[in-house]
Amino acid sequence: MLKEPLLTIIMPVYNTADYLAHAFEALLRQDEPNFKLIVVDDGSTDDSAAIAQKYAQQFPYFKLVQKSNGGPSEARNVGMKYVDTPYFTFHDGDDWVSHGYTAYFLRAFKEHPECDLVSCGYWLDYSNKPEKVVGHFESGEINRAEAYLKMTNVFGSPIKGYSWNKAFKTEVVRKYKLKFDRDISLLEDQIFSVKYMSHCEKMYYTQHPYYHYRQRQGSIIHQPSIKKVKDNFLGNYRVWNRIIKSLLASENSKSERTVRKLSESTLIRSNNEGKGKRGRTIL
Repeated sequence: MLKEPLLTIIMPVYNTADYLAHAFEALLRQDEPNFKLIVVDDGSTDDSAAIAQKYAQQFPYFKLVQKSNGGPSEARNVGMKYVDTPYFTFHDGDDWVSHGYTAYFLRAFKEHPECDLVSCGYWLDYSNKPEKVVGHFESGEINRAEAYLKMTNVFGSPIKGYSWNKAFKTEVVRKYKLKFDRDISLLEDQIFSVKYMSHCEKMYYTQHPYYHYRQRQGSIIHQPSIKKVKDNFLGNYRVWNRIIKSLLASENSKSERTVRKLSESTLIRSNNEGKGKRGRTIL
């Protein structure tokens, strides 16, 4: 008989029927199978909900929540309402994970009890070229300022601001009433990660890849729009506003100066994007 799970996976789903079976099959092959899976169908118009229901009996703990379409942030917020385990993570419906994914998060929290956030590395999966691992090998415990730097570094950081390569403590989210911003279509996961980290002292991470981030043109992130340009500016403002306020409240002035300097270069990069110059969106 399985013990009460310690980890919940929240999977927001919207019209990813072509990829869901792969995602579920990978989760069924986990080295540590004792986890809860919450699938939030965000008003899909394809067979996503039916496919999820088909797999329900194959998992020891499975819940399907169906709702009208409200976007990824709302779907994640809904999923968090149902979490009753000490830890939770996120998993997009069109991605998949390696067999050590769940075991890694549980092991990392056990071996690093002072850390309130855990992060793993990831693969970029392409349909027309070989997959690749982001960054170079590194791992260890880092403080809040160092975590901010890695969450906002677009050039090779294995952490970044994504929510799907991180595991969070439920008690931190409940205590500070943390939610994803619903009024923005870019950087909402980075905003959440930074808000969460602002209430923590340390995190543990590894560049070892456990998550496969599928690169597909039909995904929401790859659909250009004027709103996304505006949201890029707004998202960067919210990220750095939280970071600077957090560090001003701390006593580590050296770390504060480091992040201030990086924030200035990041805002300059965002301004250049708005003027049509070369630049990269922070993800």
